[in-house]
Amino acid sequence: MLVQQLLKSKPDQVVVTVKPGTSLAKAAEILALKRIGAVIVSPDGSHVAGILSERDIVRELGKRGVGCMSDKVDDVMTAKIVGCAASDTVDQVMQAMTAGRFRHMPVMEDEVMIGLISIGDVVKAQISEIAMEKQALEHMIMGH
Repeated sequence: MLVQQLLKSKPDQVVVTVKPGTSLAKAAEILALKRIGAVIVSPDGSHVAGILSERDIVRELGKRGVGCMSDKVDDVMTAKIVGCAASDTVDQVMQAMTAGRFRHMPVMEDEVMIGLISIGDVVKAQISEIAMEKQALEHMIMGH
């Protein structure tokens, strides 16, 4: 399965972004409200400056306590982003996420973000693909 197919199958294709300069407290509030694990830091909603995950916030809280919540996302986000293309396979994305130990990946077209996929999206796509293969094999075995 290709990343573009995975994106089309997502019920909500809106990528939640915050602007550089947003406080960690505001970003955490957005994560909780939207029930998501990461936000893209973007000045315009399509160019990626970084990514901020729940883990990033928890790591800072563990190091410095609640005082860090007034810090800016720019200070905590991951600025070196690993993205993928719509033409990449889900297997390629899963390998990159596993190797890099991250759970969210922006889908890029040139320098513009066209979507965001999570490890949950990837696992769901893999399960769906396995189920379809199983069903096809069962039909072959049963002579349908």
